[in-house]
Amino acid sequence: MPAHDRPVAREDLAAALDILGKRHLVLSIHDVSFPGRDDEDLGRGSPYSGGGRAFLAFVRQLGFTGVQLGPQGQTSRYNPSPYDGALFARDILSLALRPLADDPAYGNVLPRGDLDDLLRGRPSRRQAPGVTERASYGDVWPRQLAALASAWHAFFRRRAAGDPAVSDLADAFASFVEGNAAWLTPAGMHEVLSTAYRTGGTWSGAHGLRVSFDGSHWRTWPRDQELWVSKTSAAAARRAGLQRTYARELEFLAFCQLLLARQHAALRAELAARPGLPALRLFGDLQVGISVGDTWALHDLFLPGYAMGAPPSRTNPDGQPWGYPVLDPRLYHAADGGLGPALRLVGARTDAMLRDYDGLRVDHPHGLVCPWVYRTGEPDAYHAVQGGARLFESPCLPDHPVLAAYAIAREDQLDTSLPRHADGWVRALDDAQVRRYGAQLDVVLAAARAHGRALDDVLCEVLSTQPYPLQRVLEGHGLGRFRVTQKADLTNPNDVYRSENARPEDWVMLGNHDTPPIWRLAASWHKTPAAAAQTAYLCGRLGSRSDDDPLAARMLADPAALVHAKFADLLVCPARQVAVFMSDLFGSHDIYNAPGVADPANWTLRLRAGCEAAYWSLAARGLALDLGWALAIALRSRGPACASEHAALVTRLERGLGRPC
Repeated sequence: MPAHDRPVAREDLAAALDILGKRHLVLSIHDVSFPGRDDEDLGRGSPYSGGGRAFLAFVRQLGFTGVQLGPQGQTSRYNPSPYDGALFARDILSLALRPLADDPAYGNVLPRGDLDDLLRGRPSRRQAPGVTERASYGDVWPRQLAALASAWHAFFRRRAAGDPAVSDLADAFASFVEGNAAWLTPAGMHEVLSTAYRTGGTWSGAHGLRVSFDGSHWRTWPRDQELWVSKTSAAAARRAGLQRTYARELEFLAFCQLLLARQHAALRAELAARPGLPALRLFGDLQVGISVGDTWALHDLFLPGYAMGAPPSRTNPDGQPWGYPVLDPRLYHAADGGLGPALRLVGARTDAMLRDYDGLRVDHPHGLVCPWVYRTGEPDAYHAVQGGARLFESPCLPDHPVLAAYAIAREDQLDTSLPRHADGWVRALDDAQVRRYGAQLDVVLAAARAHGRALDDVLCEVLSTQPYPLQRVLEGHGLGRFRVTQKADLTNPNDVYRSENARPEDWVMLGNHDTPPIWRLAASWHKTPAAAAQTAYLCGRLGSRSDDDPLAARMLADPAALVHAKFADLLVCPARQVAVFMSDLFGSHDIYNAPGVADPANWTLRLRAGCEAAYWSLAARGLALDLGWALAIALRSRGPACASEHAALVTRLERGLGRPC
């Protein structure tokens, strides 16, 4: 490694972040995007793989304090979006296979020959330029299922034979099934039934297991749509019979979940603080969506006739008909005033996540506080979502008369001159009403407190819209919002995305998984009026007002300088929490997800093997984010006194990759 390619010392990065008042510097990356290694990788990433764990060690070396994972719930073959995944069951595509073959902690249950055969038969990787590639989502499924079926059958045989090498795993499996039956059984039952209905009851997959993860939708089933929610004796008998018929498949699916739980626990232990090494904290993603399988098992908790979506907004003027079910407000509380079944579900899910993560990202908290709902029976879903309404603030809408029964806001508290999705549609609330709006979020925060989490360990994904009820609820708890600065309107001093409008409790970022990478934007701005506008704005933010200021000149001439100045802008703003999406760290121009668009490339972008070594060369050439350079810009912006006091630190930060300001 060339001398100028040496990383800045982690201690120097931590010192600079402390001077700038930052508590969290978090890298955002979803499971699919982790790099792998040739001896383990079937074409899709995992934080639990050898490549994933090495990548997390690299992230800790860079000075990050945490990693924000995406939702880790079970997905299906036809829908890779993690935001449509299961509430409790983890995605079996994230199971790392090599430990199952090589690690005695897993009883070496996966025959190495079977794994090697699958690795040899995988599709060849495209050697396109750049540090990213696309996961082979469809190709991975049959190979992953075959590997896990092989591991399961080996475990099944060796357990029956009394093999002491799997005795600990067998005991853990029995305990896991007993302790998690409330969600394991319906999750497994949905999978085997959807497969059976799709195939007509026959299946000839790996080792004869009748599971495929690409089965039929439960609303098309000729029977069993109400099977899990029905309280009749006939339904109970049917459930018992199916559990006997599919006992092997249900055990297989539960076994996969045990392995995932073990791998997650092992990763958290590896990332915990130890002498000479700070902890790298894991943040989970509490997505607002509910999977098809969970909807089947829980649909007696949902409001009939309506689904949740996103109304027209600055980012998506057509709205987004997500189709997610909405918890029935009538089931929030029991007759005695305690939590009803709907809020108990929220509590159970949050509690489960907080056992596994150090903090939580609350996805679209609007869905917890003031969900935008639309009718499910209309043929044009976009027309339906555009004509929807907010569940708790529609006391007088002639096109949604049934919603009046759930209204919290009164008609005299509405500004009906505005569109009903406008942030100011509700203009006043009393404290009792705010408490009613906050019922779901209160349960989430109560669980966070019970697990010893601090308030800024909870991230609320509030983007361009913040309806007044949501604002009141968040302010009541002291929670912040997101400031995605690439979206800032530089002509509007009050724009929510401008970093100077951030508060200490907010989270700031250049972009997220739904935005273009900042490097793509900076390249598009280069030598245009947009670059001049960005430069003028950043000079004001960073104290570089002189016409002959070298940083200003570099921003106009070099998109990399503009990117680093925009990141420094995050570091000098009042917010204590900074997040970096993986594409922005590595200088990628590729889109991870284009929201509101059906694109097979969505949710498949991942980092290549060897991206850690590539990073240093990219950053040295101004093609990836150099944290030391950005921190030095931020420290210099605080004026000569600060620069003088911390001159040695600034020099070390600048020289880490040979890039003085």
